[in-house]
Amino acid sequence: MVQSTTWVSFITFRMAIPIAVLDCDLLLHGRGHKTLDRFDIETVSDEFLLTTFGFPREFIYYLVDLLKESLLRRTQRSRAISPDVQILAALGFYTSGSFQSKMGDAIGISQASMSRCVSNVTKALIEKAPEFIGFNRDEVAKQQSKEEFYRVAGIPNVIGVVDCAHIAIKAPNAEDSSYVNKKGFHSINCQLVCDARGLLLSAETHWPGSLTDRAVFNQSSVCKIFEELVNHEGWLLGDNRYPLRKWLMTPVQNPETPADYRYNLAHTATHEIVDRTFRAIQTRFRCLDGAKGYLQYAPEKCSRIIQACCVLHNVSLQTGLDAWTFERTEATDQSEEDSDLTEKVDLEAVRVRRELIQNHFS
Repeated sequence: MVQSTTWVSFITFRMAIPIAVLDCDLLLHGRGHKTLDRFDIETVSDEFLLTTFGFPREFIYYLVDLLKESLLRRTQRSRAISPDVQILAALGFYTSGSFQSKMGDAIGISQASMSRCVSNVTKALIEKAPEFIGFNRDEVAKQQSKEEFYRVAGIPNVIGVVDCAHIAIKAPNAEDSSYVNKKGFHSINCQLVCDARGLLLSAETHWPGSLTDRAVFNQSSVCKIFEELVNHEGWLLGDNRYPLRKWLMTPVQNPETPADYRYNLAHTATHEIVDRTFRAIQTRFRCLDGAKGYLQYAPEKCSRIIQACCVLHNVSLQTGLDAWTFERTEATDQSEEDSDLTEKVDLEAVRVRRELIQNHFS
């Protein structure tokens, strides 16, 4: 069950969260030096927290409470970096894309410690993914989402919109071409499904960049889930790189009637929500933004970092932040591929789409 919560209770208390900052001497000389300083988060401004770590104070409080238990399990050493500092280090990396001195200066830890913090927080966030990302919502939430989609351009019964985008990564090795996409750079092809607010219903962040969007979709858990359903309560929307199914509506490839054109326009306007969501995620989490350079890790670690950012995106939405606050206008990196005209036509899906067009766009 996707958790829907609020941080209201966390802003009612004004007691400072003490954050243990490790002195560089401790990092250099080890356990023999007891040089722990104390940093009070209340002594820095809201603007400093937002510009340095990418999130407001109340959200940071909430995240500390959410992940503290998991992070404490991972750091049993007496000199371990506190959960608070680990979270700030990870947020600083996700939102800036750099392990450089800015983050170290802000929280007083080395670049090596920054890397360990990011790994710990990434694992902790992924553990929370089933609570925050999923299709399993109550009937009221499902109906509300369909109504929100309908208000966009008049397409009824939309469950979610699906698309893929590429996140640039370091080349795994000279021989491995499986991550080279059609644009010639190494990437992970990420498939997202979101609702009308940009809340992620699915985030598959592990597919090699050489795979087409259609190939990713056909192998995805989303496809398996919907193929196994007997009764579909609505449909997803995908562009022409996706196969037409009874539960996946695509644009009309060769529109002939005014109704076809109206449907295609409505489809484009509604499907755009998932592209906006990609742009918002990449803009908030600059480590995923190709303009800042590619992720400097093995594909498996890159996949985990992307997934952690997706979890953070949903956590922030479900605690009241706006999905589009950091949206950029540039297009996301997507596959350059045409429709697969050789794939067998699903005649029942064609009938369902024709009925949809006739009933709502004629």
